[in-house]
Amino acid sequence: MNKITFKISLLFAPLAYAFHHFEESIIFNFRAWRSLYFPDNQLPSTELMLVILMVISLVYIILHFIVQNRASALSVITFLMTTQVNNMIFHAGGTIVFQDFSPGLITAVFLYIPVNIIIARNALQEGWVSKRLLIVLFILGGIIFWSFVRLGLPFMVTVLLISYLWIAYETFRVKHVPKIIQ
Repeated sequence: MNKITFKISLLFAPLAYAFHHFEESIIFNFRAWRSLYFPDNQLPSTELMLVILMVISLVYIILHFIVQNRASALSVITFLMTTQVNNMIFHAGGTIVFQDFSPGLITAVFLYIPVNIIIARNALQEGWVSKRLLIVLFILGGIIFWSFVRLGLPFMVTVLLISYLWIAYETFRVKHVPKIIQ
């Protein structure tokens, strides 16, 4: 049996988004739940969020498949910590605090967590990240998630641009290091 690598395990993330958003918008009505408890929160619809998250995750995955550097690995892990792991905390926390089932909780717990455990385990085994750095990325993901909830899309676009520039910088820097140093 072939081992599932870090790169291959990343492909589970967009599938998890699809199932999660199916739960949020087809099976249940997350939009109504969100409007009830967060009436001032004007985030995009769940359908638009699905498209945005899948496209961004696929861009990160494709970038990592192409450049395979530390910046691409850490960027995709941070993005998943932000959009999947901390999203699970949001759904679980919302369910507990409001004592009302948050649509999306089921797939957040039973898909996002196992998928991200597999991704994190593979990243650790392949040396892309240390346990300590994984904790830092989780905390950073939480800061980004809650900042996005408060500040909206312009904040997320800024974070994405910074990470894409970091990936480009690392890719360019590594390719231009003299052969003796490599």
